[in-house]
Amino acid sequence: MDFVSIRVITGDVARLVDFYERATGARARWFGEDFAELRTASATLAIGSTRTVPLFAPGAARPAANHSVIIEFLVEDVDGVHRNLAGFVEEFVQEPTTMPWGNRSLLLRDPDGNLVNFFTPVTPAAIEKFAR
Repeated sequence: MDFVSIRVITGDVARLVDFYERATGARARWFGEDFAELRTASATLAIGSTRTVPLFAPGAARPAANHSVIIEFLVEDVDGVHRNLAGFVEEFVQEPTTMPWGNRSLLLRDPDGNLVNFFTPVTPAAIEKFAR
């Protein structure tokens, strides 16, 4: 089994795609006006419109209602990401901080209120864990 993606349901696909393109530097691939994907080497962030939810199960997902999932991106320089996003991101939850498990982490909210973590391994153990 391979974990390949996480999908975020939103009321405004273009707004959320614009946010993630700017925040990550990745370009989205669009599959119609209701669905886009931002692919990285290891996973995909899919962004779907509320209009796609009934195709699965009506009412199964609600936009801007997440309070348990954190979308995470491994980056080379989390402090640089923070500098690049200052003035663009409306809510930084936590400025770059070195966590006890060895990652330097920046926590923010996307336009729908989803938590997003950009992190850089900084201790030898964390660096080894994410070595490619």
